Amino acid sequence: MYEESVHIDSMNDAVSLFGSYDENARLLENSFGVKLLTRSSEIRVSGEEENVKKAVRAIHSMLALIRRGDTLSEQSVRYCISLVEGGIDGHWENMPDECVCITYKGKPIKPKTIGQSHYVNAIGGNSITFGVGPAGTGKTYLAVAMAVAAFRRGEVERIILTRPAVEAGEKLGFLPGDLQSKIDPYLRPLYDALFDMLGPESYQRYLERGSIEVAPLAYMRGRTLDDSFIILDEAQNTSCEQMKMFLTRLGFRSKMVINGDVTQIDLPEGKKSGLSQVIRILNNIDDIAIVRFDGRDVVRHKLVQDIIKAYEKSENQKKQKSSDNR
Repeated sequence: MYEESVHIDSMNDAVSLFGSYDENARLLENSFGVKLLTRSSEIRVSGEEENVKKAVRAIHSMLALIRRGDTLSEQSVRYCISLVEGGIDGHWENMPDECVCITYKGKPIKPKTIGQSHYVNAIGGNSITFGVGPAGTGKTYLAVAMAVAAFRRGEVERIILTRPAVEAGEKLGFLPGDLQSKIDPYLRPLYDALFDMLGPESYQRYLERGSIEVAPLAYMRGRTLDDSFIILDEAQNTSCEQMKMFLTRLGFRSKMVINGDVTQIDLPEGKKSGLSQVIRILNNIDDIAIVRFDGRDVVRHKLVQDIIKAYEKSENQKKQKSSDNR
């Protein structure tokens, strides 16, 4: 039986680490097959040597989160465990304690994963940033937070949020109401993020002034967008022509963020996704960043991660089978 000890600064850290009814401790024990025991100012971890070393590394990552002022949740504990399993936990402990934006209710918005931290830094340091990855990785929410922060600092005069309405034309026409009512369902995730950052009243005021614009992608044609922070969401549903049209709208002193998940393309069969094409064409160009998220960056329910992994496994099996048949 192998044993290691981890020093803790205070009992408050120990309480936060172990969680309500020791749920975090049980999660660690079950994940690594170890036993945790608290003794005065230290935590003793016992079990097989390799598993103990992994559990200790996970505990250090969890303590780093606590010292950043974060509250440990089941999702964040599982994330620390996944980093250890992937051998990249050291990057997490060195991640800066950066607050992207403060919501109208006073809640600080911070990156919760290494991928999210890379994404935030890429947006801050580049004119165009692509966020590519599965649902639930915070691509849209963090992009809106960065946009609101830039707007509050006076770095941009407008926030423009757009996404393709993939069911344009006949199907969209059968929806009740005027044009705004028809496109609102497609833009709802963008509205929700803005409401969180600004509050309904401020959002409505900025909308009436023209400081915020939420519109379908078709409205971007023929425009030059200066002094703006522009976010294109669900970009996997743009055609190649639409993507080129959108990117060439970029004006002076503006930023663009383009988000999408190339595994969830809703375009008609046979039509190529503009996002899939553009991340290949624009790779390695100065002032353009491409950030790729994976299942570890999912900040929704654990089952979302499991679903994504299951789909990835299925796709890999299909590719392997296709390769074997050649």
